This record gives sequence, structure tokens and C-alpha cells, in this order.
Amino acid sequence: MKILVTGAAGFAGSNISRSILEHLCDVEILGFDNLSRSGSEMNVKLVEELGVRLIRGDARVQSDLDSVPTVDWVIDCAANPSVLAGLDGQVSSRQVMEHNLIGTINLLEYCKKHGAGLILLSTSRVYSAKDLATLPMTQNNDQYTLDPRHLGIGISERGISEAFPTTAPISLYGASKLASEALILEYAEAFDFPAWINRCGVLAGAGQFGKADQGIFSYWIHSFREKRPLKYIGFGGSGLQVRDALHPRDLAPLLFKQMQEPERATPKVINLGGGLENSMSLKQLSSWCEDRFGSYEIRSSSEERPMDAPWIVMDSALAKESWEWESTTSLEEILCEISAHAEKHPDWLKSCN
Repeated sequence: MKILVTGAAGFAGSNISRSILEHLCDVEILGFDNLSRSGSEMNVKLVEELGVRLIRGDARVQSDLDSVPTVDWVIDCAANPSVLAGLDGQVSSRQVMEHNLIGTINLLEYCKKHGAGLILLSTSRVYSAKDLATLPMTQNNDQYTLDPRHLGIGISERGISEAFPTTAPISLYGASKLASEALILEYAEAFDFPAWINRCGVLAGAGQFGKADQGIFSYWIHSFREKRPLKYIGFGGSGLQVRDALHPRDLAPLLFKQMQEPERATPKVINLGGGLENSMSLKQLSSWCEDRFGSYEIRSSSEERPMDAPWIVMDSALAKESWEWESTTSLEEILCEISAHAEKHPDWLKSCN
């Protein structure tokens, strides 16, 4: 089997490539990356040492993809993954759409031409920002928790399911991924190639190029250990907002099955996340960091961040029912892995930002 992994020098792409090569026989991986993400160049040697043939190219440029040999599957890990992308002045709104939507269109044309299957790593941020922002919350043990008395469609104490609304506004990033999902399903049906869409929660682990608006677990731990300024933004500067964490290597067993069983009669769109057991608030993460690295003051800010949500935990029950999948790396393992990496690379944030 020959597989093309886009964003192969990124955190998700490099981890997934490693897992595939470690667990599947007779597999060849072509990596595809424009190395635009700061820090990704540090992964080039690592990826190539795994045996990945890395092609420097940009999915936004059709001629770059035209030179890629025929493969059996494309795993699309390339994206501008920030919910603030196009809103914070770092990149333009057009760049967000080109990275996340035009790139998908070009990959779909590639799959159409070569008859390759496509797996998209999508995101929890396709869900309505307005509905997420107004989830019924109570405060409990330094974190927000759902108020079970007032839950709506697609939400339970287990988390957010695939039935949760995807109505606008969802952010430019979320809209680009939701549009990509729709196009993938249409192309797969029209041109008869297999496709799967995996909506991932917050990915986390060692070696991630974390930022405040993306890769929060890695960013927070590295910043805390390096004694960089940190502040709680939004929700009154309380730090009570909750996210769940998923290690990208936990995706691999599902990806194997999806590539090996392309005709399996299961839903094409599923949630993948660490779940309630792998969730914590920023305030709780700070307490964990204090136990590991010693005390450090976190400031509170009255600033509000657009498209923010008090609680995002993925309900992966459909993935378990359809594919017997669930995350296996505990939150404690993820945090310890990131911390060990931070201790080994004391200037990590400087080197990748």
C-alpha cells in the first residue's frame, strides 16, 4: 500500500506516519509539506529517518500535486488549525481558505484522477461557536461542568456528538473545514472513491509546535516551564474553560481499519477525542504544572477571545460503536510526555515560534 500524508512534517502528520510504519507491513509513505508552519523544518530529518519520502510542495498549487506519484490513500493532515486564523491579523482570511479549502479541492482532484481514497483530519471546531458559547455551565472544582438539566441536541455529559449544530458562526477555520467535509462527501460519491472524515478534538503530545490558540496543552506546559508570561483569557480570567486531549498516535488503529475496509457500512463522519476522562481546565493544568515545575503566577485578563467556548469535550461513542475505537493514551501520560520533552528542550518555544 502506498500512502500520501499531507502536512507530514507537522505534529499530527509525523506521528501518524511513524505509527503507520511501525504497525503496518508493505507500506510506503510519501510525505507532502510546504514547511510553512514555524518549527516544521525541525521534523524533516526525523520524518526522513522514518523512511518517509518527503516531497516539498504546497497543496494550494495544483502543479505541485501533479508531480506526486499515484498512491492508494491520502491522509490529509495539512491545515491552518487555529480558530483565530484570519481574525487575529497573523494570516489573511483568504490564506485560511486557500490553505484549508483550496488545498482540499486540489487533493480531491488528485484522488479523482488516481482513484485514491481520502481520509480527512477535521476538527471539533466545525460545531457552532454560538451554541458552544451558550452551553449550560456550572462551576465545580476549578472547572466548568455541564449542567445536565438544560442540555440540547447533540450534547450530553459524555460530550459533543456528531448531532451538535454546525450552524454559523463557527469561525473561518471551522467554516473552511466544514466546507471541505461537504466537498469530500460529494466528490467521493460522484467519482466513486472511498472517503472518511474524522473530527478530532485537541491533539496533544511531545514535539507539538503549540500556540495559545492551537495546541494549548503543549503551549501551556512549555510556557510554564520556561517561565514565559501566561494569562487566563476570557470567562472573567478564571481559567475554568475545559478541553479534552487526544494523542495523535491513538488515531492510527482507526486509520488502519478505514484504509483496509473502505466499503465498511459505517457513518462517514465521526468524532474522535480523549473524552471526559482526558479533559481538564486551564486552571487545573496550571496546578498540574506547579506540582511538576514549582509555583508560577498566572495573570487574569479581562480580554475576551472571539469564537471561544467554555467547554469542548468530544463524545466518541459513534467511533466506538462503528469501529471499536477509543483513545488509549491517558491525560496523565500526555502531560508527562510533553513535560519530559519540555525539560529536554528548554528553549522549545523560541525554536518553533
